[in-house]
Amino acid sequence: MNTSSRYARQFEVLRGKAMDDVVGVLMRRHESRRGGLWYSSQFLPAGEVVVPEDDETARDLRKRASTLPDWVRVSIALNIWTEEGLPHFHRLLAGVVGYDSNLGKWNNLWTAEEDRHGNVLRDYARAARIFDFLSFEIQQFEYIRAGFNPPWAASPFKVFVYTTLQEKATQISHGRTGAAAGRHEPLLEQILRKVAEDEARHYAFYLDLYKAVIDQDPNGALVAANEILPHIDMPGVSMPDFGDYVEVEARAGIYTLRNYKAVVEGVLRHWGVSTRQNLDPEGTLAQEEICAIPERLEKAAQRIERRLLNKKTFSFRVIHGREFTL
Repeated sequence: MNTSSRYARQFEVLRGKAMDDVVGVLMRRHESRRGGLWYSSQFLPAGEVVVPEDDETARDLRKRASTLPDWVRVSIALNIWTEEGLPHFHRLLAGVVGYDSNLGKWNNLWTAEEDRHGNVLRDYARAARIFDFLSFEIQQFEYIRAGFNPPWAASPFKVFVYTTLQEKATQISHGRTGAAAGRHEPLLEQILRKVAEDEARHYAFYLDLYKAVIDQDPNGALVAANEILPHIDMPGVSMPDFGDYVEVEARAGIYTLRNYKAVVEGVLRHWGVSTRQNLDPEGTLAQEEICAIPERLEKAAQRIERRLLNKKTFSFRVIHGREFTL
């Protein structure tokens, strides 16, 4: 059975008239809540004419940024790479929705909005001189080159379950990194807050989109969700030292498995998973297993938290190989 035949029902749901209407409503809601777009040049001077004040602004920026702890810099690097993986996600979404529908239009709009995130964070990092930037660029190149081809990529439903979870995860990571950075660098906190606000709106879109998917195909949607919800790999999983970057964020309280548990609990409530009725045997089994996921995540979080009680020393090329301990 080829991929399109195997997932024919999923394509039918996502490309149908009913879903197209839902997406149109969600897009209009999204743009009404956005309150205008923002751009990198509104945070960082980028004019052709350089005035003396620009030089002073740059010096002040680098002075403030020089006080950022190395673990904050590592978190910023990981957050930027996550955003710069956008080509992978546009491709995954385009592969399941095409371009001749409201979902196709959404994919283009979402990509344009997300593109600003990588732009502003990269612009900031370069202007603030917070990395060994050549090492940063090499690692980003290798990440993009390695691709992101998860085993669920052919399933339209699974793509949207993953994207929903990923949007909430990035909202949390950006928001908490910004709060940590803000004690040293208010501009960076302001930038990361803007990015996190975008991610929150994107999450709201995908959350309601998949609720509509469950309404239309509850059995297929729950079976798909059950394969994604227990664990998601962040898009940078193919990068060298990725596990260490993730562990730094966990030890610093930026993003932990307990945060992921809260994300899962939130989507289960919103989707009304536990109260879905008239399911077939496969859908019922998926429902039962999904409802048990938070308890499993709690046990795993407790194991990890015990392990993290022991301090660990890290070193990353992106911060010139300096060592720090968390």
